[in-house]
Order: sequence, then structure tokens, then C-alpha cells
Amino acid sequence: MCDQSVSRTHFFISVIFSGSIVSRTAIDGESKAGVDAEERHVAGRKNNSAMEEARMSRKVIRNAYIISIDPEIGVMPRGDILIEGSKIAAIGPDLDAGDAEVIDGEGRIAIPGFVDTHRHTWQALLRATGADWTLAQYFAGVRGVMGDLYTPDDMKIGNHLGAIAALDAGITTLYDWSHNNNTPDHASAAVEGLKAAGMRAVFGYGNSNAEWVPVSDKPTDFEDVARVRREYFSSDDQLVTMGFAARGNQFATMRVTREDFIKARDLGLRISVHVGDGLWGMNKPVVELHGEGLAGPDVTYVHCNSLHDEDFRVIGDTGGTASISPELELHMGHGFPATLALLAVGVRPSISIDVVTTVPDDMFSAMRALLSSTRAVVNNQALIDKVIVDPLPLMATDVLEFATLQGALACGLGHRTGSLTVGKEADIVLINCNALNTMPMNNAYGIVVEAAHTGNVETVIVGGTVRKRNFKLVDFDHAGFKTKVETARDRLFERAGVPADGSWLPRPFEAADDSEF
Repeated sequence: MCDQSVSRTHFFISVIFSGSIVSRTAIDGESKAGVDAEERHVAGRKNNSAMEEARMSRKVIRNAYIISIDPEIGVMPRGDILIEGSKIAAIGPDLDAGDAEVIDGEGRIAIPGFVDTHRHTWQALLRATGADWTLAQYFAGVRGVMGDLYTPDDMKIGNHLGAIAALDAGITTLYDWSHNNNTPDHASAAVEGLKAAGMRAVFGYGNSNAEWVPVSDKPTDFEDVARVRREYFSSDDQLVTMGFAARGNQFATMRVTREDFIKARDLGLRISVHVGDGLWGMNKPVVELHGEGLAGPDVTYVHCNSLHDEDFRVIGDTGGTASISPELELHMGHGFPATLALLAVGVRPSISIDVVTTVPDDMFSAMRALLSSTRAVVNNQALIDKVIVDPLPLMATDVLEFATLQGALACGLGHRTGSLTVGKEADIVLINCNALNTMPMNNAYGIVVEAAHTGNVETVIVGGTVRKRNFKLVDFDHAGFKTKVETARDRLFERAGVPADGSWLPRPFEAADDSEF
């Protein structure tokens, strides 16, 4: 108001001294007309901006080879996917999309985004450090040395790095099995780093480093679990939601385990727990959980390699889900993946990466490890029995479903993602089939599961937002982020007093006879 009055006064004085006589009414009228014109101009700009925003929120992928993982849609050799806002609005050939932004799908395979159901994301700063570590060396190096040395900033950078690398590789949903929350600041930083990646995720609140030393009788700080739930995850409809990563009865006493499960459920959190990984998982841990009334459809059982038949029956009978980390399990002596034992009780497993200290962070490697190792078990027995395997026990179609839809179900997100279904969130990956390693595109499932790699991931869409376009992450300062990551890595290893070049082989961890190690 003051600025407008000054403007009119200045104009009136200037016309008097120039010899012009203009009435006050004329001055006010012209000024008002000018203001009205400016307001109309601003309103027009806002309207155009709103129209452009609305147009950009509508996208159509044209002429892609669609693998929907939806039994009603199946495979569509040439089709379109219409996205409106965050959701898939239509799937079919030659869709009328009006003025929607067009994304070229010609020569690309469209799949649902991959879902990784179990990753200790904070360990991304330790990438490949444990390429030659045993499970006991891993526990000694990560738990015995590094865990306590992580600062909140390390947690944030590690989680951001792990999540953005997953997104770059076509993983649109990640279960962050966060088990180094040493203080409330560590937990908050981990959440913030995860959210910074712009992907769909579940923050699985785990314990502090000290609370993971087996067999732990230390109670979980549920005051902080509740704080994180309240401050960051008040809604279960957010892009990033919350779960609980329980130590379970292989890492903690049954008293502590019972309390963890009950209190997590009181907060409305699904539970993920390690079971049956190696020699120390042979004491029927799932049967024991069931005996305490703790098994249920809200539990995801991670690994399962050395479980007893009774354990598998409990998982199937109680509606539980499973997460297999095939490549890591083979490296660290957990046992062969439990694929066939789970399928035998009606449980279709999901797939996870676990730790990038030892294995790659992409789903392509994990899918191949699961497929080849499961077939290896059957083929080896066939050699012993001198018979021919026919048919194969596991197909590429199964494995891609495990890596997408079954992952979403294990995260409690099957109603929102995991398949290309009208009404679900638009979490979509386009795999380029014009590369030397993907041409000619014959068997699309075979290309995705057996031939493709992260370099073929051209486009990644999460909730209708394009996060990767033309093989590059959108609005991501790669060079600047690399500097932050390397600075954090250098400081961490300096505090630890160990080299990061692979020459560090920790002394294997030793603990009580009834512990995980």
C-alpha cells in the first residue's frame, strides 16, 4: 500500500513540473488500470505455470515392451503406460494421452521398479571392504570396529549413498535395515539420508551397535522408536514409511525378543528378523517364535538357509514372508538359498542385497545368483542320482516376480507398488535393449534376469516423478556428492586406524556358544 501511494505521488509531481495538467481521477484511474493489468499478467503467468505443471504431471510411456507382473495384464509386446500424478492411469496400446509428456519406450522393456527387502544401507561407506571376509570377520570388522565409530553425519551420508545407488540401479523401493542407531541423532540422520534419495523406502528401525552383540539382553530404546515414528512417519501413506528391524532370538534373549515384537506391533510396525543363517540358525528359531505367539503375517524372515522343515511350515501356516539374499549367503557360508523349501510351503520369497561390504548393490546380480544357485542344488543332486533335470525348478519369470511384486508384499506395500497395475503408484523402470548386451531382444524375461545390468537402466520413475532420465540421475550433483562420500570415508577409516584398500582382515568375532557366531 505504501509503495503504491509513493508511486502515485511521484507521478503527480512529475506531470505538474512538465507543464501537463492531469486530473487526480485520471491519475488514479491510470494507476489502477496499470495495477489491474499487472495483476492479470501475474495471474496469467500463474495459470500457465499451473497448466504446465498439470501437463508435466501427466506422462505417457509410448511403445514399450511391458512386463507388468500383473496376472490380468501379463506381457504386452507393444504398449503404452499413462501416468497421472503419482499413479498409473491406464495401460494398453495406442492410449489417448492428450498433451502428456511423452517418454519413448521403443526398444525398451518396462518393468515395475525392483524392491530390495533387506539392506543395511548405512554400510555403503564400507563398500567392498569385506570382499574376502567370512561372516565372523564381517561381524568383527563392522560391529567390533566400525559401528561405534559412525557419527550421525556418517549415517546420513551412508544412507544417502546406499539409497541413491540403489535407485540408480533400478531399485525403486528399499527396506533399509538400519541397525546402527547409536543415539537419537544417528536415527534421525539415517532417516534424513534415506529420504534425500527420493525413492520409496521403508526405514526399518534397528538397535544400536552395542545392543547387537549376541546374545543381547539389552532392551530396545522404544522411546526413540516412538519418537522416530511420531516425527518422521505419522502417516503410512508417505513415500518413506517405517518398520521394525528386530534382533530376534538368534541375537537376543527370548525375553528381549518378546518385548521387541510386542512393542513394535503396538506402534503399528511390521517386523523383519534374521533367521536360519548358517550353523547358528539350526535351533528351530521360527518354531520357537511361534511357541511364544510371535510369528505372524506381519513378519518377514530374512535368509532362512538352515531352517528346519518345521520352521518353514510355521512361516507358511502363519502367512509370513521371506527375504533371500542369495549372493551374500553364498559368500558368507549361510547355506544355499532356501528358495525351494519356501516354495514347498507356499511362500514365494522376495530378494535382497544385504551388505555392499561384500556383494554388488544391484538386483540384476542378486537375481542371477538366486536363479543359478537354486538350479545348482537340483542339478547337482541330479548328477549324483544320474538323472536329467526336466523341467528346471525355477524360471526367470519367477525370479523377476520375486524381485518386484513379492518384495512389495514383504514390505507391506503390495497394494501400492510391485506391479504395473492401474491405480498403483507409478514406480517404473525402463531397460534399454539397444545395447550390445541386450540385443536382439528375444526373450524379454531372459533379457532382464540373465542379460541386463545396471548400465542398461535408462529411466527410473518413482511415484510418477522421473528420478533417472537418459541414463543419468535427475538433479544430482555426482561430483559434489563423491567428494562428501570420500571425505566421510577417509575420516571413518582414520578413526578406525585401518586401511580401506582391502588388506584389512579382521580377527574373526568370537562369542557365547549359543549366539549367532
